[in-house]
Amino acid sequence: MRKKLIAANSKMYKTPDQVRAFVAAFLPLVYGKTRVEIVLCPSFVCLPAVVEAVRGTHIGVGGQDMFWEKEGAYTGEVSGLMLKAVGCSHVIIGHSERRQYFCETDETVNRKLKAALAAELQPIVCVGEVLEEREAGLTQQVLTRQCNIAFSEISGIEAAPLIVAYEPVWAIGTGKTATPEMAAEAHRLIRDQAAKAFGDETAANLRILYGGSVKPENAKALMAQIEIDGALVGSASLDPKSFAAIIAGSE
Repeated sequence: MRKKLIAANSKMYKTPDQVRAFVAAFLPLVYGKTRVEIVLCPSFVCLPAVVEAVRGTHIGVGGQDMFWEKEGAYTGEVSGLMLKAVGCSHVIIGHSERRQYFCETDETVNRKLKAALAAELQPIVCVGEVLEEREAGLTQQVLTRQCNIAFSEISGIEAAPLIVAYEPVWAIGTGKTATPEMAAEAHRLIRDQAAKAFGDETAANLRILYGGSVKPENAKALMAQIEIDGALVGSASLDPKSFAAIIAGSE
C-alpha cells in the first residue's frame, strides 16, 4: 500500500506571521493523523517560520520551486541545497503556473528534478494538460511527452523518492474538477510511463497525487480511487479547517 500524501501549495499568499498562525490553528486539527503524510509548501520567505512551527511533528515542509544549479550568479533563484539547509524535505517542480508564467519547459523540469534528487529532496513533479489539449483529445499525448522528458536519464534507483502530481490545468482555480474516473485514468497513464522509464517496481511504488480544485467536498471520492495516492492542494489549503477536512477525507 502506498501511503497517501497531502501537500499544501500556498502559492504567493501569507507572511511569516500569517503562516505561524495557520500552523498553530492547523496542528490541533490533525493531531494523531499519521496515516496520511502531510507536507506544507509556503513561499520561500516563510520556509524558516514553517519549519520552526512544525518542528517535532510528523509534518514535512517543501519549497514551491528551485533552480538546477547548486550555486552561482543566478539572481533571485534558490538551490536545492539551500532548501535542504533551511529544513525542507520536499520541493514542487514544474507547477502549471511556473510553466504558464515563467517559461518552465519539460526540459527545465528534468534539470530541476535531477538537481532535487541530488540534493536529497523529495520532488513533487507536476504534469497535466490545458483545456484546449483536453478538448482536442490530446491528454494522453501531452502526459506521455511531459513524463518522457521529465524522467529522462534518471535510473529507477535514483527515482525512488519521486512523487508526481497530475494537474489537469483546466481544473485549477476554475472550480472544475476532473471526475475521479478521469483522474484515475490519467494516473494509470503516468504510472505506465514511469514503468517504462524506471521499471515496474519503482512505478508500482510511485505516489501520484491529484491537483485540480481539490476541496473537502470532493476529496473523499477522489481518494477512494486506487490510483490516486494523495493531493496537491492549492486554494483550499489556505484555511486550516478546510485543509484538515481534506486530510480527514483522505484517511
